Amino acid sequence: MNKKMKKIIYILGLLFLIPNTISYSQELINQYLEKAAKNNPALKAIFNEYQASLEVIQQVGALPDPQVTFGYFIQPVETRYGPQEARFSVSQMFPWFGTLNAKENTAIQLAKINYETFEEAKSKLYYEVKTAYFDLYVTGKAIQITQETLEILKSFHRLAMIKVEAGMVSAVDGLRAEMEQADLENQLALLKDTWYIQTVKFNNLLNVDNASAIILPDILWNNSFMLSKTALQDSILKGNYQLSKFDIQSEALKYKEQVAKKSGSPSFNIGLDYIAIGNTDNSMVTSGLSGRDAIMFPKIGITIPLYRDKYKATVQEQVYLQKSNFEQKTDKTNMLETVFENAYKEYSDADRRIELLHKQITYALQALRILESEYTAGKTGFEEMLRMERKVLKYNLELEKARADKQAAISFINYLMGK
Repeated sequence: MNKKMKKIIYILGLLFLIPNTISYSQELINQYLEKAAKNNPALKAIFNEYQASLEVIQQVGALPDPQVTFGYFIQPVETRYGPQEARFSVSQMFPWFGTLNAKENTAIQLAKINYETFEEAKSKLYYEVKTAYFDLYVTGKAIQITQETLEILKSFHRLAMIKVEAGMVSAVDGLRAEMEQADLENQLALLKDTWYIQTVKFNNLLNVDNASAIILPDILWNNSFMLSKTALQDSILKGNYQLSKFDIQSEALKYKEQVAKKSGSPSFNIGLDYIAIGNTDNSMVTSGLSGRDAIMFPKIGITIPLYRDKYKATVQEQVYLQKSNFEQKTDKTNMLETVFENAYKEYSDADRRIELLHKQITYALQALRILESEYTAGKTGFEEMLRMERKVLKYNLELEKARADKQAAISFINYLMGK
């Protein structure tokens, strides 16, 4: 097999390997997201609040507890059948028709709001985990690129010292190389400190040990939106959790208005009295009737809401709250439009930067090779070569930052869409 064929096979192998590597990297972040959803204490707290709101539904839909009373006559009341010795009373209050159903529907809507809050918190957590992951990727690549640049500077320093010893250049060239190395070593130390802080932040989001290893891709994937900008905006209006909560809140307020109206209607009380009667010495009462207990049924009561202004104010309160909810949703919609435009700008800008920086790195590397050859031949100064090396370092760091910025913008827009 000739060299050309081997080269073709090698390139094809790389082409097949890159998609698999990207797929594996994305599977890694999905595993981290799943772990965060299971472990994050803040998210679990919100989920428990949602669970608690489900229990409220059964509470508000139930009738009030029946009332049981017992009375003992210290001085019995005489009746023709005998003295009244004790009295037992059982009563049940019934609200106006549909009141309990309206309260239950209100509680259901409030539980739905809590569920939307949970889903929004989970979506936000996913976004935070992803951005923390992208920050780690940028810092990790910055450490790697800086270390590689230090090795290149060391080779430049050796080249400069050879020319200094040969008397071809000033010793200043060697000092310049050492100064550049010192600056990069200081930058590298700062990057390592940043890496540690970002590691702690990421592992805390997952609620795992801070020493847990984090696997990062060699090259960050380069996803793009398949939807148009207009379609993305429509998806935000349909799927955003905050907007959905306003819709559910509107339904809850309508049911609250029903509850307020029904609170101004009468409620009924139905009960039973049982009176224990002792034996009497009255000869006029036959033995079969003496001491017979008395049951009085039914006992019916009605609560009439006379103070109407109170109930009218309660109903009007819900009307005003519905208007407020509508205006808040409109304001939130406008705000989300502004936020989306800024996020889409960040996405587009990062995409352009990636394309530009690929070209800039290619040009800078070509220029650096030319300057290195010219410096070796004594045709250019050492400072020019160092300046171009700084550009190569700068462009490489900016490329990795642009890759992360693009994916962070995608993650944020997905969060706005409720994904």
